Amino acid sequence: MTTVFDPIDLSGTRLANRVVMAPMTRSRAGAGGTATDGTAEYYAQRASAGLIITEGIQPSAVGQGYSGTPGLHSAEQVASWRKVTDAVHAEGGRIFAQLMHTGRIGHPVLLPDGLVPVGASPVKAEGQAYTHAGPKDFVEPRELTGDEVRETVADFVTAARNAVEAGFDGVEVHGANGYLIHQFLAPNTNLREDEWGGSDEARIRFAVAVVEAVAAEIGAERTGLRISPGNPYNGIDEPAPDAVYTALTAAIDPLGLAYLHIVEAVEIRELTLELRKRYTGTLIINVRSDGPTGPGHHTVIDDGIADLISYGALFLANPDLPARLRAGGPYNTPDRATFYGGGAEGYTDYPALDTV
Repeated sequence: MTTVFDPIDLSGTRLANRVVMAPMTRSRAGAGGTATDGTAEYYAQRASAGLIITEGIQPSAVGQGYSGTPGLHSAEQVASWRKVTDAVHAEGGRIFAQLMHTGRIGHPVLLPDGLVPVGASPVKAEGQAYTHAGPKDFVEPRELTGDEVRETVADFVTAARNAVEAGFDGVEVHGANGYLIHQFLAPNTNLREDEWGGSDEARIRFAVAVVEAVAAEIGAERTGLRISPGNPYNGIDEPAPDAVYTALTAAIDPLGLAYLHIVEAVEIRELTLELRKRYTGTLIINVRSDGPTGPGHHTVIDDGIADLISYGALFLANPDLPARLRAGGPYNTPDRATFYGGGAEGYTDYPALDTV
């Protein structure tokens, strides 16, 4: 029987185990959206993961939705990530960059002068953006034109190429959690009647176009996709997600991607099992339907439901999580008050087992 501690070949990249560090926004980027020495220390501490997937990294200036998040669209940003990938590789780890365009989730104060958040359609999200100037109500996004949709695809491609230049082993395209790609997939945020909307088949086109273009640029073996069917986060409403996500899976399956990463943020195990049957590649699951992924959830690998499992908050608080899972604990408790922003506290000061 395959277990979470067995190695796996990820499209030519050998992983020491099947424990994945999930992408988690930490809002601790340096000036100009750069990675810092603290970023390098944080990820290097967690290099015993089979695979690290970074926090969301914006592929363009307009793709930023939160304060203190990093980018991969300037030479300075690319150079700053090199020290992170070097540090992880020096510890024997593997690391993918998550490319996250937040779309309508954000606010003009986070963007360079003259830019406003963009979206599939001009549908305002409920709630507020957390910015350096305090909470700000979300604004109505500007609908991307057809040409701008294609330019946004090109932005993802450039960021993916930059990631490889920065030493990443690959990239994960973020199509989940209510951000831009998810906004194209969902019927309440995509009201378009052009080639990018109007039917289930049309709403998947942007996601497919991004993945196809990124895979063509850096190789399918270096490209993953994250989805979260039915996840209501950030104002998404997908009352009947099955048709869209089975169509999306069918479209990307022939590409031979490194993996498909499913966030089970709602009770969708039946759909997960259906996608598992349809997707012939490597599958990662983040089990969040009953709270954050916990120590007992790795049975999804024992049961053959997934090939790898990603942990978010548990990995944030336990830099040596694979060792703790093997030992059965104990586990540090994540401190939610230090999740976003700040310095070393709640970032690089969680102790490993051998220092407790």
